[in-house]
Parts: sequence; C-alpha cells; structure tokens
Amino acid sequence: MNRIAVLLIVLSCLMWHADMRSQELKDYFVQMPDSLAPLLSDVNRADFIDFLESKMKARVTNRFDGTSEMTGLSADYLCVRMTSQSTCQMKLLPVTDSTRVICVVSTVSAPAPDSHIRFYDTDWKPLPLSDYLPSLPVTDDFILPPSDTADVYAYRSALRQADMLLMEARLSADEATLAFSFSTLGYMEKEAADRLRPFVRREVVYRWSGGKFVRQ
Repeated sequence: MNRIAVLLIVLSCLMWHADMRSQELKDYFVQMPDSLAPLLSDVNRADFIDFLESKMKARVTNRFDGTSEMTGLSADYLCVRMTSQSTCQMKLLPVTDSTRVICVVSTVSAPAPDSHIRFYDTDWKPLPLSDYLPSLPVTDDFILPPSDTADVYAYRSALRQADMLLMEARLSADEATLAFSFSTLGYMEKEAADRLRPFVRREVVYRWSGGKFVRQ
C-alpha cells in the first residue's frame, strides 16, 4: 500500500508539472483580476483570444466605451492597445523548471511614451521588481559623450533640458528580451531635442537569463 501511495503522489506531481507547462499566457490573461486591468472585462479578454484564434481583428468595446485591440498573441507573449495613447505588453518567463512569472509593461504616451514595469506570479500576486529587473537604465546610459568636433556648449545646454528621464520599454514577441529607448526627446522643446538627438543611443537591451533580466 505504501508503494501505491508513493506512486500516486509521484504521478500527481508529474501531472501537475505537465499542466503548468501546458498553460499559455492567454490562459493567465483571461484569469487576470479586474483590478489589474480595469479597462477590460473578463469577457473582453476572452473575446480577444477568440477573435485572434479565428483570424479576425481582435477589437472590443472596453468598459469606458472606447476601443481596445489585441495586436499580438503567442504562447508566451501578448500586446494590447488599450487606448489610442496606451499599450500593455505581457511576457511569460521561466524562473525554474516549475516556476514562471509574468512581466507586464504598461506604456502611456502623453505625448512622449513612458513605461512602467511590473512582475506577477501566475496567480497574479505582485512580485518585487528588483528580484527580476535589478537595475533600470539611467540617462547616462542613453547619451553618448560629445566628440572632439561637436559643439560642446550646445550639447550641454540641450542635456540640461533633458531634466526628466522618460523611457519606452518593449518586450520582444520572439525573444526573452526587454528593450528601453530614450523618449525624453518627445517632451523637450524641438530645438533642444534636435541638438541632443545625434548623441542618443538607439536602445538599451536586457536579456532574460537565470530568472531575471540582465543588461547586454
């Protein structure tokens, strides 16, 4: 009897692990608490999936009577244009063989895009950001030093106007990466932004490795 009990426990564990592995991001998205996505009802979220899987435009009327659209969906990634000025991306990421987390990137453009990043377990309990993204880019990570031939005075003058760091973060649909771009230029005066633009790096990229995002 003891052997049978042990065998049943082992089989139960194997079935649980198999079930965990079979869960896709869409399953967790549909189960997402309304408090984390107040613009979308559970019916909205389910309709997104049904529409895309039927090869249709995944557009719904949200709770504020506006239009939201799911623009990307795979086993571990999705993207929703919540409003004309906001988007939400999600990525299902492995931590161990049996543990995965959900990275959520919310971006609002008003008018320059600015992103906020959150992590949740698969029951949608919030997790500490620093456990999975130990460091975020700072302004110096995006700005290249001036060359010998550059107008240093104009460069420093423009840099002083970049007094607030705005970043747009993007999860990759195909890879486990998180890319940041410098969007502060979008809120600066045009003349200062044009002076600073030649010194701005295109992206700062982080890759998922060892259960966290590591800068490349």
